[in-house]
Amino acid sequence: MGLLVLLVVPLFALPSWADEIDDLQQQIDKLNHQLEMSRQATRPLESTLANLQRQINNVRWQLNKVKASLHQEALRLQSLEEKIKEEEKGAEEMKKKLDQEIVYNYRLSRSFSPLTTFLSFGFDKDTLLAINLEQGFIILTQRQIKTISRQLVTIKRNKQQLEKERAELQEKEKRLAAVEKNLDEQTAFYQREIKKAKDYQKTLQEKIAELSRRQKELLAQKTGMFTTTVGEVPLVGDPHARPDYDPGFHPAFAAFSFGAPHHKGMSQYGAFGRAKKGQNYQEILRAYYGDVRLETVDTNFSISTDQGLKSFESNYLKGIAEMPTKWADEGGFEALKAQAVAARSYALAYLGWRMSNRHLKGTICTSEHCQVYRSSKAANAGRWGDAVDQTKGQILVSNKTGEIVNAWYSSTSGGYMQTYSSLGHSTPAFWDTECHNQNCWPDQAYEKIGGSPWFYKGWYKDRSGKSCGRSHPWLTQDEMADILNAAIVFQNNPDSQNHIYQTDGCLGSNPDTWSKERMAQEADKYGGRVRSIQKVVVRYSGAGYTSQVEFETNRGQLKFSGDLFKLVFNLRAPGAIHIASPLYNIARK
Repeated sequence: MGLLVLLVVPLFALPSWADEIDDLQQQIDKLNHQLEMSRQATRPLESTLANLQRQINNVRWQLNKVKASLHQEALRLQSLEEKIKEEEKGAEEMKKKLDQEIVYNYRLSRSFSPLTTFLSFGFDKDTLLAINLEQGFIILTQRQIKTISRQLVTIKRNKQQLEKERAELQEKEKRLAAVEKNLDEQTAFYQREIKKAKDYQKTLQEKIAELSRRQKELLAQKTGMFTTTVGEVPLVGDPHARPDYDPGFHPAFAAFSFGAPHHKGMSQYGAFGRAKKGQNYQEILRAYYGDVRLETVDTNFSISTDQGLKSFESNYLKGIAEMPTKWADEGGFEALKAQAVAARSYALAYLGWRMSNRHLKGTICTSEHCQVYRSSKAANAGRWGDAVDQTKGQILVSNKTGEIVNAWYSSTSGGYMQTYSSLGHSTPAFWDTECHNQNCWPDQAYEKIGGSPWFYKGWYKDRSGKSCGRSHPWLTQDEMADILNAAIVFQNNPDSQNHIYQTDGCLGSNPDTWSKERMAQEADKYGGRVRSIQKVVVRYSGAGYTSQVEFETNRGQLKFSGDLFKLVFNLRAPGAIHIASPLYNIARK
């Protein structure tokens, strides 16, 4: 069956490197990112709240100051008011007196005439004195009238000023009280928002914990923490995992992964394919590690391993069981030499050896967690020993940094190499094909030329070989429809993820798991459940991952991002069936 390959512009950023539980880790990373974003969004709220509280404290201080001032002013105004009342009381007496004086002064001014007095009494000394006394009394009376009038005006003005000052203080108190109320309301608002943010963060943390506990267990069992290098004995292909296997029912659906984690550094099967095509080990190393050179250094020393002290060149390196010795006789001797340089560089980098400080520290393990070492192979290294001897002392050095390269490698990448950075050096990301791009992938991928059984494989067993009675990776239409219904629900409601779990209990159980019928009912809320699938189209990004999966179904076309569908598939698929790589295909037959 031909493989449909559609080239599309990348729809989103290249996903981070997928290890054996990449699906789960990506989700946890997303939740952690949301958690950090929420925390970052909360910090300004907390800062604003702290600022508001400082403002409120200042306003309250001012209010207390104003209230104290109002109290003192109230006492002053009370005293002044009592004084004004006394003055007003006196002013009443003065007003009566003033009225009398005004009447008397009026009568006096109307009745008094110096000429009449002169004519009546004559012009003598006594008459002049009388005239002067009368005039003086009139003037004095007029002055008293003016004084009393001014006093009354002053009393009135003081009373008006008193009322004005009282009103101003009351208005100031009112304004400050309004400010305090507004700040209190803002404070309450921010406190509510911060509480909601904190509650949301707590929910995210609980989700992360839940994913880490249940889903990590499931995904780890499915993907199995399996070795990612070829090893001493080359991988044996499983005919049931091939796309041409007939499951005995139709329609049938299966997920086929291109390669398996990880996808960084040198591809061993790719190196084998390159060697068979005539490339030497220097060309192979530069292809996978980028801008590097080979330098020969003194390696006449022993290193510490978890199996004791080993002579580096004559024992440790000759015991590295990461690539089949038999490849040397199948056109792959240059691949073995590339592996020898990579293994030497990796071990020295792991042990802290640097170009500027050529001393070793620590101990290297002899399992797949570091590099697999076998004493039996060291004793009978064969052509692998020749590859070690012919590259003795040669290491990879970055042209950019002048430092040793931490040379990662794996069995099969699926035809696309992802970049990684270590010790300041970054490897290239590229399509590992004869045409140097995606146009001739997958047919001319070097891993396919090298014959990797992991290049395009349907995974249905865990590392221990457990398959829960399933003898192939193919799913019935009913099983695939259930996975699509789960994808629909998750796409529309990410909070449903805790309910998306395999229903057969093969690799454990989850009490929150929704049955197939319940999942279909949930899918009905988002446009209807899937019952039948007529067509599948998979789109690949130029950056080496499955970007989109499209299905033609009874309810129309459905589209899912590659990473979303991979996650749901791995959580919901029965048995140990799973997708092992971010670069995968969904086949229908």
